[in-house]
Amino acid sequence: MVLLETRVAPEWVDYNGHMNDAEYARVFSLGVEALMDAIGLDETGRRRHGYTIFTLETHLCYRREAHEGQPLAIEATVLDRDAKRLHVFFEMRDAEGTLLATSEQMLMGIDTDTGRPAPFPVPVDAAIGELSSTAHDAWPELAGRRIGLPARF
Repeated sequence: MVLLETRVAPEWVDYNGHMNDAEYARVFSLGVEALMDAIGLDETGRRRHGYTIFTLETHLCYRREAHEGQPLAIEATVLDRDAKRLHVFFEMRDAEGTLLATSEQMLMGIDTDTGRPAPFPVPVDAAIGELSSTAHDAWPELAGRRIGLPARF
């Protein structure tokens, strides 16, 4: 499911002539906001439910360079969930569908009155159930990776 379509802004391009690494994180953050909109947590929904989502952890992988003006599309797949957390895999693709970057994220639902984790409101939970999801054994190849140097023998 495509959540967000945008283009590489001129101010996102660095001295190497491609999108700066921090700007990939910005675009994925915009993807989280688009996900929130899709599940009923836009500005109105956040006020109505007294609820928002925080990012707990992000693992960003850069696959290809993105250049000024290049179209970008952010897609999301729910890898796992419980009553108040979402484990989401975001993909950034160009106009030809080439994978440019991925961002695997753990998101937490927060009651804005208490500032504490809380279960998703019922309508939000139902909307999450409608999102593209996958069984653990069918996760995208790049999901669930850990960072580290390969073992030396």
